Amino acid sequence: MVFSSLLSLGLFLPITLGLYFLNKNITWRNIILLIASLIFYAWGEPILVLNMLFSAFVGYIAGFGVKKWRGKLGAKLSLIGAIVIDIGLLGVFKYTGFFVSNINALFGFGIEFGGFALPLGISFYTFQILSYVIDAYRGEAKLQRSYYKFLLYVTMFPQLVAGPIVRYVDIEKQINHRTTTLKDFEYGVIRFTQGMFKKIILANSAGKVVDALLGTDMTNLSSFGAWLGIIMYAFQIYFDFSGYSDMAIGLGHFFGFKFKENFDYPYMSKSITEFWRRWHMSLGTFFRDYVYIPLGGNRRHQLLNIFVVWFLTGFWHGASWNFILWGLYYGLWLIIEKKFLFKFWEKVPAFIRLIYSNLIVLGGWMLFYFTDLGRLKEYLLAAFGQNPRGMNIMAEYQALSNIWLIILLFICSTPLIRFIARKIRKKNSALYSVLLPVSIIAVFLVCFTLLVKDTYNPFLYFRF
Repeated sequence: MVFSSLLSLGLFLPITLGLYFLNKNITWRNIILLIASLIFYAWGEPILVLNMLFSAFVGYIAGFGVKKWRGKLGAKLSLIGAIVIDIGLLGVFKYTGFFVSNINALFGFGIEFGGFALPLGISFYTFQILSYVIDAYRGEAKLQRSYYKFLLYVTMFPQLVAGPIVRYVDIEKQINHRTTTLKDFEYGVIRFTQGMFKKIILANSAGKVVDALLGTDMTNLSSFGAWLGIIMYAFQIYFDFSGYSDMAIGLGHFFGFKFKENFDYPYMSKSITEFWRRWHMSLGTFFRDYVYIPLGGNRRHQLLNIFVVWFLTGFWHGASWNFILWGLYYGLWLIIEKKFLFKFWEKVPAFIRLIYSNLIVLGGWMLFYFTDLGRLKEYLLAAFGQNPRGMNIMAEYQALSNIWLIILLFICSTPLIRFIARKIRKKNSALYSVLLPVSIIAVFLVCFTLLVKDTYNPFLYFRF
């Protein structure tokens, strides 16, 4: 089930909210939210939900181990056991096919492997479970003695299948004590509607252009079409993922949970270092706190640490060489910035830095989009004008027929609308109080209509 579906909006969410607010007792509210989360997940994966329950149980038991034997060998073994089992499960489901195919190619073997169905959100909930165990081992998180409360943390449906990666220490107190005020609910509605707008209107519309341009025979793709396609993909993946995060944050406010932000206008970045402070912030924080700093951070072996972190970041996104290359690509640019560019970077005009950052990011999306390296090569030949048979007709048609969309995508990727809204609110609060509910209702009705009419509604990050 996905947030932006008729089933979720018309049935699941109203019933869940109704049952939740009919009860004042926090225990019953937690139980209702837990049951709803399990239904939400099991709706499309009734068997694979068992993997998530088992992974959560491993983390829960490991928490007792690190608490009981703190400072002793048993604590370290409990931590290692949880990491090995949960990362092992992630590896089996997500990477077995990758390793088998590469072994076959390298040694000429003929090992047959049909593949496993990938549990939805396994990359996200695995990291959440491990963050609890690691923080408990470090003494930064208190032991959660209640399995159902720990399971609520792991399975909470707003952020379960595509993040943001929520650390236990950030919502530990909220599990036991939280309230939802009218202001909280109002903010939740605003963020949820904002996320629907990003996902259904912007990302889905951009995705259709991407499919029309990049999903075709590359020999028919012109240089203009190649660049337009990857620019639209950059917008699609941003509004798809940030839209999901907005909806997750909004839903969290409905139930009294305050999740941290996951995006901060990343395409306004003036360096790749800044981009990764603004894009998928919960993942960046995870690798910084649990991999980069423990390896030595900036103190020792910095270049090696960056290499390791970005290899893992790329591999986390998918079992394919293009994702590994994508991670190493960013690792290389971060090293270049830290060792060379930042020595004079502030002297470079801001507009030049902005163009530089986005061109590098577009190069990254080229690697990210094409899981087939052969098609990536064909795309690069088209993008850099080495495809003599490339035709501009399709690209020109897509550009002209979607000019409104392209302008809207550029505007919404900047803080301009937020800036205007704040100005209106400050100068004329009465006008703002009218415009806000009207715009929310209008966006919701448009999104609902598009959901009824259109079957194109993928979430790109569900496959990670």
